[in-house]
Amino acid sequence: MTPKKIIFIHLVNDYSGSPKVLSQVIGTVQSAAFEVELYTAKSEDGFLSDLNILHHNYFYKRFENRYLTLATFALSQAHLFFKLLKYYNKDVIFYVNTMLPFGAGLAGSLLKKPVYYHIHETSLSPAIFKRFLRMIIQKTAYKVFFVSKTLSEIESFPNKPQKILYNFLANDFMRRALQSSYKHLNNSNFTILMACSLKAYKGINEFIDIASYCSTDIDVSFTLILNAEQAEIDDYFNKKILPKNISIVSRQKDIEPFYKNTSLLLNLSRPDQWIETFGLTIIEAMAYGIPVIVPPVGGPTELVNNGIEGFLISSYKVEKIGEIIIKLSQDETRCQSLSMAARSRSRKFNEMRYIEEVISVIYD
Repeated sequence: MTPKKIIFIHLVNDYSGSPKVLSQVIGTVQSAAFEVELYTAKSEDGFLSDLNILHHNYFYKRFENRYLTLATFALSQAHLFFKLLKYYNKDVIFYVNTMLPFGAGLAGSLLKKPVYYHIHETSLSPAIFKRFLRMIIQKTAYKVFFVSKTLSEIESFPNKPQKILYNFLANDFMRRALQSSYKHLNNSNFTILMACSLKAYKGINEFIDIASYCSTDIDVSFTLILNAEQAEIDDYFNKKILPKNISIVSRQKDIEPFYKNTSLLLNLSRPDQWIETFGLTIIEAMAYGIPVIVPPVGGPTELVNNGIEGFLISSYKVEKIGEIIIKLSQDETRCQSLSMAARSRSRKFNEMRYIEEVISVIYD
């Protein structure tokens, strides 16, 4: 079979999970000798910036005002739609990352090209916007991929071929992680890490409350990495009083150095406002042997067995999480047990399995 060209389409290229996963998918299909091109909205930098690939940009701009953002989003998809019409006589697949770039689905449908959707999210608002995106996918998708079983059950599309493609850890990452020793007590500080977007529903306020709860324990410290510029962070925390045991870090291209100095990873997404559909930082941390505390709903429940690799607890249970942190900071044996189980569990999400699955669904 002669490999087809795959046109990858994404909206915002930044250092969040969905563009990171897409960069891995692109590397996978390149290794299988597919020709590839990429379309993203113009941005400063992100996981898709330095790929060895023909990279096209289209218009998009975000504003503080959500209605202005929706307007420019609609314009961006019209721009994308017309850009993709040039493939009318080409043998291509449109691979759409996330629900958002609906212009690619419309173009693919008009040109009668196979459109593959890689779905990462479920918590989109307003509801009418999400219904519109789902309608486009239902009408235009050739195949739909989900990052977790939970997401496939929530967002299933009737009469469409669907497959679960769990995110994976690259071989190079796994090698570095396995070479790193878990940072347990050893007379050092017990460090709690959380990395997320600068959104309240990600549990930022709960993270601060947990840090405050643990502030009397001088051996426990907290690090919060936010996918935002320093000016945005300063504005968000302008009127908030932060405990002295917390450090806040702006957007990072590489957070592996932080994993090397972390004792416990938190994911505090509010279960009633934002359902985590996978949680890439969760399995990355586990590969480094870091125990985790994650939401008891969504994709994390497929990654973590409660009490084995970490704990499934709602972010609203601030005191309970704080108590667990303090207990773990004083129990090296328990931490080591959780760490070993976390490393073992992370090996399920290996690159070879992913390559085989991606190539099989594209060739099928």
